[in-house]
Amino acid sequence: MSDTRLADPGQFVVVPRHKIGTKILALVFITMLVLLVRAFWLGDIAWSYVGENLFSKAVMAGVVNTIIMTFCAMALGILLGVLAAVMRMSDNPVLRSVSVGYIWLFRGTPALLQLLLWFNLALIFPTIGIPGLFSLRTVDVMTPFVAAFLGLGIQQGAYTAEVVRAGILSIDKGQTEAALSIGMTKLRATLKIVLPQAMRVIVPPIGNETIGMVKLTSLASVIQYSEMLRSVEDIYYVNSRVIELLIVAAIWYMAVVTVLSIGQMYIERYFSKGWGATGRKETAPAPPATIEEAV
Repeated sequence: MSDTRLADPGQFVVVPRHKIGTKILALVFITMLVLLVRAFWLGDIAWSYVGENLFSKAVMAGVVNTIIMTFCAMALGILLGVLAAVMRMSDNPVLRSVSVGYIWLFRGTPALLQLLLWFNLALIFPTIGIPGLFSLRTVDVMTPFVAAFLGLGIQQGAYTAEVVRAGILSIDKGQTEAALSIGMTKLRATLKIVLPQAMRVIVPPIGNETIGMVKLTSLASVIQYSEMLRSVEDIYYVNSRVIELLIVAAIWYMAVVTVLSIGQMYIERYFSKGWGATGRKETAPAPPATIEEAV
């Protein structure tokens, strides 16, 4: 036999692999970022106007209106979405058909088209109300705020319905069967047992939809709702500083989205308690079956 001895593994030095491609790619992106910043800095942009209008009264009013519309539309969308999801999973064929039709209609038409339809509803229904009780002119009721609220909120409900349905389907059917076995109705079991557990799956896409709604409210400027984009448009129509005011709007959109993203992170963390990073339920290790295993 050979008297060669195996070398001690601790004597080997692990040399990391040189990733030239990663360094080159990083250098390319850094160069592009520097050139982009340089173009904005040396371009024909009066940065003093950006600073003057960043906290102006008109812009701040637009920011507040954007936030209000975002939360109002999302509240309506979540309410309609949960209702439509429960209806679609119902045993009643009429409720299922209504839910499918609602989702099909409002997911199939653009948000801008829906806003314009709601804003011009008076051309179809000159008055709205209850016959014999009261009647109102539609043009007085369908203000830019109401039209944006209905247009964005009802459309959001169609998307939220599919998110909620996916979350409910992610929960094992045994949960519902167990609830039914103790006398709960299917609706009560869904709202009290299944839906709270499905929040872990529902919250992330709903958070993304909320962030998307912040930017989607900019469409309401077409129907004269004074949100953020509309506010900066009113200003640059006067002073002709288009780029400067658009930069102001971009800064505020990024600020609002950043705050919402941080809030989404904490909400997801709250509803993910007891779940690992892989999405599987964390369970305590099984106790040893024998004394030998414990030792």
